[in-house]
Amino acid sequence: MATAVPALLLTLLLVVVVAAGGEKETHIKVYWHDVVSGPNPTAVQVARAAVTNTSKTGFGAVVVIDDPLTEGPDLRSSKPLGRAQGTYISAGKDEVSLFMNMNFVFQAGSKYNGSTVAIMGRNAVFNAVREMAVVGGTGVFRMARGYAQARTHTLDLNTGDATVEYNLYIKH
Repeated sequence: MATAVPALLLTLLLVVVVAAGGEKETHIKVYWHDVVSGPNPTAVQVARAAVTNTSKTGFGAVVVIDDPLTEGPDLRSSKPLGRAQGTYISAGKDEVSLFMNMNFVFQAGSKYNGSTVAIMGRNAVFNAVREMAVVGGTGVFRMARGYAQARTHTLDLNTGDATVEYNLYIKH
């Protein structure tokens, strides 16, 4: 009986090590381009609160996105990596805070072609760094979990267009 307990513990430890050993950690940096102005926007408001909203936060607005993801910050010259598809909702009454619900869809030219990463969480737009959860994925990123950090690269207050650096830290 005395030798059975250490053998059982050793077996359980081996199972934990083997299970953890098959997991990968991936870091991906992309630039997310939210274009709300001009003749070909990639983000379109589809709903807003029915009540008159006197705040400057846009509280209650729902926006659908199909934003380009690129390797660098310049939309015109950077290598395309995919699209960010989903929605964001203005959820802050007193500050510009968005609820983000989007998939990063990796496309041609990327070793992650055809795979997706699902991101969800609060995005307090004027904070220097915002953190959101990676809640899943498909393809290479099946069963993904982790987090995404967003940092605003540029924001044009006249047009509302923004370029945001996203760093994804993914376990899969």
